[in-house]
Amino acid sequence: MSRTDASVRRSGVLLTGYFLGLGVVMAVWGARMPAVQHAAHLTTAGLSLVLLAAAVGMVAGLQAGGRLARPDRLPLLLIGGAVALAAALAVLGQCRTLASLFAAAFAFGAAHGVLDVAANTAAVRCQNAASRPVMSSLHAAYSIGALGGAALAATTARTTHSTLFLATGLALTATVLVAGPRTRALSGADQPKLPQPQEAGQGRAGGVWLLGALAAASLLGEGAAADWAAVHLHTLHATTALSATAFALYSMGMAIGRLTGDRLTATIGAPAVVRTGAALAAAGLATGVLADSVPAALAGWAVFGLGLSGTVPSLITAAGKHGPRAVATVSVTGYLGLLAGPAVIGGLASATTLPTALLLPALLAAALAALTRRALENTTL
Repeated sequence: MSRTDASVRRSGVLLTGYFLGLGVVMAVWGARMPAVQHAAHLTTAGLSLVLLAAAVGMVAGLQAGGRLARPDRLPLLLIGGAVALAAALAVLGQCRTLASLFAAAFAFGAAHGVLDVAANTAAVRCQNAASRPVMSSLHAAYSIGALGGAALAATTARTTHSTLFLATGLALTATVLVAGPRTRALSGADQPKLPQPQEAGQGRAGGVWLLGALAAASLLGEGAAADWAAVHLHTLHATTALSATAFALYSMGMAIGRLTGDRLTATIGAPAVVRTGAALAAAGLATGVLADSVPAALAGWAVFGLGLSGTVPSLITAAGKHGPRAVATVSVTGYLGLLAGPAVIGGLASATTLPTALLLPALLAAALAALTRRALENTTL
């Protein structure tokens, strides 16, 4: 193995750890949200304000990360973002008022945004250096981390959220500090020289915004799955336990697709992977919704996750050609779709029916399939 190959391999393993840790933290935070609300005696409106603060903080962090994420700064942003995220999680566990939660949630979101841009920008560089797809596997690590974090939160249900948040934060901080020397080596002399990102002129800027719009369409579907899959099964008279299985199957499909996505991308190319996957997602969800049966609905959500699994990694890869700011732009736009998705589905369901509303993410997946060639036609590894 050459020195360059060994360097790329070390970088891949290191970044896998960062994506995995980010998934664990986000799942632990989300799973214990009811405990956070109860400890601070928050109303639903108060909890919404806390979540809004985290969202605003993340947008700010993504934008700041996009401006700061030069190659020589990536190690500092990775270490600093991860430690800040861990510290904010620990602080969130100690907050007992709306004001303190609001401030801590903003810091948590900002750290998440900075770490997200740094990790994805470093992943693009690692993929370019490897001359083969690795982005999908790194995003699979996030999905696996999220599943692990959810399992951790479930198995420690008798432990207070304050203790869990503190323990998770300390464990993440210790791991990041131990990995600090290797993280700093990401910008060292052993890193291969990579081409400079393409400048985003007027045409390039339009391409970046198209990538962002497609990311928003994909993540709107993810938001719909997270908040409405179980409700959809419940309307079909499934049990509570079986209803909860819907999002688990979606997540499993997503993880399986991302674990195999790099091999498929290397074989048939990113445009074909995204186009075929999006078409599969559209057909799967539409069939699951229109069939009006529990088995079809469960299969539909699983296929939906499998089909969309390659979309965001491919779009981030394409954005990486234009530099960290483009990665931040696509991430911000996509995140807006993730935030808006559940509310849009809810509004449509109120005006029509839930099955009708759930056809929206299926239609967006079909549109994504139609526009993939235009968005990714110039993407190369």
